[in-house]
Amino acid sequence: MRALGVDTSNYTTSAALYAAEDGSLRNCGRPLFVQSGERGLRQSDAVFLHTKNLPEVFAELFDSGVKPDAVGVSYAPREVPGSYMPCFLSGVAAASAVALANGLPLFRFSHQAGHVAAAAFSAGRFELLNGEFFAWHLSGGTSEMLFCRADGENIVSCRRIGGSSDISAGQAVDRIGVRLGLSFPAGKELDGLALGYGEKVKPARLSVKGTEMSLSGLENKAGDLISSGAEGGYVAKFVLSTIAESVKAVSKAAAEKYGKFPILFSGGVSSSKLLRCLLAEELGAVFGTPALSADNAAGIAVLTAMKAGSEKKI
Repeated sequence: MRALGVDTSNYTTSAALYAAEDGSLRNCGRPLFVQSGERGLRQSDAVFLHTKNLPEVFAELFDSGVKPDAVGVSYAPREVPGSYMPCFLSGVAAASAVALANGLPLFRFSHQAGHVAAAAFSAGRFELLNGEFFAWHLSGGTSEMLFCRADGENIVSCRRIGGSSDISAGQAVDRIGVRLGLSFPAGKELDGLALGYGEKVKPARLSVKGTEMSLSGLENKAGDLISSGAEGGYVAKFVLSTIAESVKAVSKAAAEKYGKFPILFSGGVSSSKLLRCLLAEELGAVFGTPALSADNAAGIAVLTAMKAGSEKKI
């Protein structure tokens, strides 16, 4: 079973081929161009850039002549009523055309489920998708703690049980990064600044109530530090350390409320080396590889193979 996955998130065009027989994976992607100094993209611009990128991504992915047996695509950010972003329509159109032209089955998954599957796959923890576990989705648009469980219809279902009540961790990172003169998205450069700062940094006072956290105050405090002339490395470490402590507090509250389960981290923010260091030991956290933590189509391809395989058995 060879599965094609397509994902057109707000900042990356990606497609992947996954072979269930040997576990081999090929993921190809193109970041969407963001003007210097900007903090994001309008949806109309994202749709245009995906339309431009998709032929190039498909040409790279299929240059070996390998063809898929099933097609999957991310159709919405999350598996909840009303979840919608126009950028995903680009991927749905392309994946539908491939499936129809080749007489292949087409499966639809949420972008969030794709993140979770990619993290589990790349961490070598495929068995998580067959049971129950916690997952954090930390990205530019989302900071949610999820209760995930095996689901015959969608392979894995993800229910929000906590997270940020205002801005996401990725928004805090990107907004502060741009203010520090970093390029957007700023995660990788901000992480490098933080790792290069050797002194200890005291995180901000946490704004956490049960399984809900607020990060808008962190953005304001970091902005004040920048205005006062604080060193970039100090500000970066301050931001990431505060996010890490907030995530720890929410995770512990979730364990008290729902019981202890493995905690899987997905999303681009979770590729931060500093965050991984701060979270791994205390939470026993499971992380996907950095390459498959950020937006990618790998998880969609994996879910597609699992779904197609389960239907074939029936």
